[in-house]
Amino acid sequence: MDAVPCLWWMLLIISIILLAQQESQLLAHKISFKHHRKRPSTNATNNLHFPNYHSSNSELKCIGSARIAEDKGVIQIPHASPQLEVEPQTYQVGRVLYSSHIRLFDPLTLTPASFQTTFSFQFTNSTTNRGGNGLAFVIVPDEFTIGKPGPWLGIVNDACNHYKVFAVEFDTSHDPQFGDPNDDHIGINLGTIVSFKTPNSSEASVSLHNHTVVHRVWITYDGYLRWITVHLGIDGDPIPSQPLLSSPLNLSPFLEEYMFVGFSASTGDSSQIHNIFSWNFSSTVPASLPIPTTKICHRNVKHQVSKYSKTGQREQPSSFLVFVTLLGLCSLASLSFYFSSQRNQRSSEEAFPRFLERRKRPMLPSRPRKNTYSELYSATQRFSSVHVLASDASGVLYRGTLTNGFHVAVKRFSAQFLGSSRFDWARVLKRFGEITRVVAHPSLQNIRGWCCDSRESMIVYDHYRNGSLDRWLFGLGTLPWTWRFKLIKDIAVALSFLHSKQLAHGNLSTTSIFLDVNYRAVLGDYGFGFLSGESARDDPVSSMRADVFGFGMLVLEIVTGTKEKAKEVGNEEVGLLGFVGEMHEKGEVVKVVDEKMGDRVNWEEAGRVLKIGLSCSTANYSMNEVVKCLNE
Repeated sequence: MDAVPCLWWMLLIISIILLAQQESQLLAHKISFKHHRKRPSTNATNNLHFPNYHSSNSELKCIGSARIAEDKGVIQIPHASPQLEVEPQTYQVGRVLYSSHIRLFDPLTLTPASFQTTFSFQFTNSTTNRGGNGLAFVIVPDEFTIGKPGPWLGIVNDACNHYKVFAVEFDTSHDPQFGDPNDDHIGINLGTIVSFKTPNSSEASVSLHNHTVVHRVWITYDGYLRWITVHLGIDGDPIPSQPLLSSPLNLSPFLEEYMFVGFSASTGDSSQIHNIFSWNFSSTVPASLPIPTTKICHRNVKHQVSKYSKTGQREQPSSFLVFVTLLGLCSLASLSFYFSSQRNQRSSEEAFPRFLERRKRPMLPSRPRKNTYSELYSATQRFSSVHVLASDASGVLYRGTLTNGFHVAVKRFSAQFLGSSRFDWARVLKRFGEITRVVAHPSLQNIRGWCCDSRESMIVYDHYRNGSLDRWLFGLGTLPWTWRFKLIKDIAVALSFLHSKQLAHGNLSTTSIFLDVNYRAVLGDYGFGFLSGESARDDPVSSMRADVFGFGMLVLEIVTGTKEKAKEVGNEEVGLLGFVGEMHEKGEVVKVVDEKMGDRVNWEEAGRVLKIGLSCSTANYSMNEVVKCLNE
């Protein structure tokens, strides 16, 4: 027998012995720790109580222009300094936070904390009667960040950056670009300055502009029911019988396990002082505690005694001897391998470059994979209605989470659509290959997989947590004009790229456009327009023209803030296209632009965009030409 195989067999046997020793040690550790898995449940609670404030209070951290007014025992943002009468503190921003973080989320059960907070506050103006911007109760991930002044209330730094923050704002300025209904309202903010709930504070018979009274707020959040209630009243009075706001709210996506709580406020072009008089906060969140094991790892104890004790325990030399033996055998094996390799040096020199050449070949890009029905059934929680993102004539789009934690959107085709002779999975799979070979753009939704069996047919896409444009445009607050204009340009660029690859979208609408984490437009449900007809397969040029027309109608919906429906002009009813066209000819753009944006609109841009939308709907343009017009 050759010497080299013998040596390798010996090495293998010794390695098995060493692995067996390590396995016995791991088994001892498993015996020691397996009884820790079952943990009793408990609650982690926190209670903060500040009837007043003093500068020596180390439990509070003031950032920016926030200060503790020692003479009044209140927090002021900004601080009412003696120089305020001469130099009004405009465009100031500050935060005051409890100096220690608080556990507000259980990562094991994904349960947010239940909390209650009540505080009293008053707004005062020192030099003018103009109102300032407002105050917000905030839950933030760190104690260092401070946001922008003015209408931003110091809540966030930038609308484009993702920041886990929950805020209840008490706003005394009207900023239509952020969807504010008026200059006297309360808003619930989740990771953004745009409030998703804005009840009018006047409904509580309390005005935030009343500077002669001290207001009191009660905020209660139920982490199990995912429900928030907000009461607003006068300090000293009992809590109002009717809440100003009562709404379902899931804070889980906006909470880390430990967060900081406190207040944020800012001023704009006025010197309003935000005074916080008293503050109570309490929270409760599930927790689990390990219990002592009933087992003892004797091997581990023996090892620790030999390592730390001075009782003279005798060391076992077996591990060292095995190491020396293994080292010697490895040296002999290396020498044997070296001499035997000299006989095949020429063949090795020829094979090695070929090996490097194979290694340098680029890896194939990830391709969509086939999913099973049970995978997608579980990912969407049995296709629950609470996970519906959008729907159209072809089917329903669901939000889902795969077993690996990846978030996806699942397009489930309806039985009626599958019964149509137009649906052909062979053509669908062929189109999968075409799209994944040529489409790679940040504004085009990735296709992750598909499912096709005797019962169901589905397509799996990337999921975007900010949802569809339809949700933002028609249901959630008010999109400012700057955002709308940016979204129109994003959509045009993505559609132009798709057409450059000789692919048509085929289903362009506000429900097939999504917003990513930076609130940029992402086109979804594209490339499969042929499922609804034969034109896309037989005449791609016609399909691209249809896309341009659809883009024009989409522009009109984004600018007007209304869906396609009949409108009355004179004694006639016309569609959205006819209505906008007639108003544009009369030069009455103001009557067309979404009135929810108020006067914070660039009218020159709005008129130019409307003209482009009308041109796309009535003339023969390419998307490349449309992009050039938008960038002029």
